Amino acid sequence: MARAFDAVLVIAFGGPQGRDDVRPFLANVLRGRRVAPERVEEVAHHYELFGGISPITELTSRQSVLLSEALRDRGQELPVFVGMRNWHPFLEDTLATMARHGVRRAVGFIAAAHRSYSSCTQYRENVDAARATLRTAGLDDVEIVYVGDWHVHPGFIEANADHVRDALARLPEDVRDRARLIFTAHSIPVSMAEKFPYERQLKETAQAVADGVGARDWVLVYQSRSGRPEDPWLGPDVCDYLRQESAGGLEAAVVCPIGFICDHIEVLYDLDTEAAGVCRDLGLPMTRAAAVNDHPRFAAAMADAVLQTIERYGGGLPLKIVSRPRETV
Repeated sequence: MARAFDAVLVIAFGGPQGRDDVRPFLANVLRGRRVAPERVEEVAHHYELFGGISPITELTSRQSVLLSEALRDRGQELPVFVGMRNWHPFLEDTLATMARHGVRRAVGFIAAAHRSYSSCTQYRENVDAARATLRTAGLDDVEIVYVGDWHVHPGFIEANADHVRDALARLPEDVRDRARLIFTAHSIPVSMAEKFPYERQLKETAQAVADGVGARDWVLVYQSRSGRPEDPWLGPDVCDYLRQESAGGLEAAVVCPIGFICDHIEVLYDLDTEAAGVCRDLGLPMTRAAAVNDHPRFAAAMADAVLQTIERYGGGLPLKIVSRPRETV
């Protein structure tokens, strides 16, 4: 019997790989949105502080290699491809390569643990558009079947907990026991949050990681807000929170970017540059936990999610979904 899947497709945000890439990359990120030119230049500067190179491409590649190795160790010899939404390797190019290599059905792994329109549904729409481009070009279609939720998978939780423990150990010993664990995630509009399980899933992940390190004093805040100032977004903002709580007696902080799976520019700038600068000005000891990155337990979690999808469909074809409520996407 033919196996149900020919490959795995890891779908991620993408990032520039040099200064010349930054503005074309941002044009892709912002396509269809009206953003003031001064805001675009501000964000471009964030990337230029790091040479115009986002670590997301390298880290996603490493995650994919580890995923391939974990699948092979469990008897699944499946090629793992990477397709990016906003920069090379673009989804359209990756899917075309997959089609030319004879891939007809792949397990899709979106590189975001918590579901919202911008972190999940939009990527599915991008995949659908790329598949339509394949058909227009006369290439065979590549069907994508997505993994289920994995935001509380033990491997994902344990990888984050490991990095939180490392960050705690870097705090001065005299304040370590009084540090607050501050989880961060990308803010989204409140109107979007009302339609998706994003906030609930973030809190479930944060609670599990806090339990894993024995932390009772923890909070979930947000970062990287964009959009019109008059539109309500999830908060509080991490920098506003640090200022407020420092004034109220907070003695130390460990910041954990629970909403991200790579240390990319939004982590490096918003936390390591901006939030860390706030803490220096306040005299507040702060360390930042790494995202899961290439932690082996996260690779195991990715492999489990893929294998569960393969097992769910066995040797048969998944039923095609005609329509689905937006809040369950």
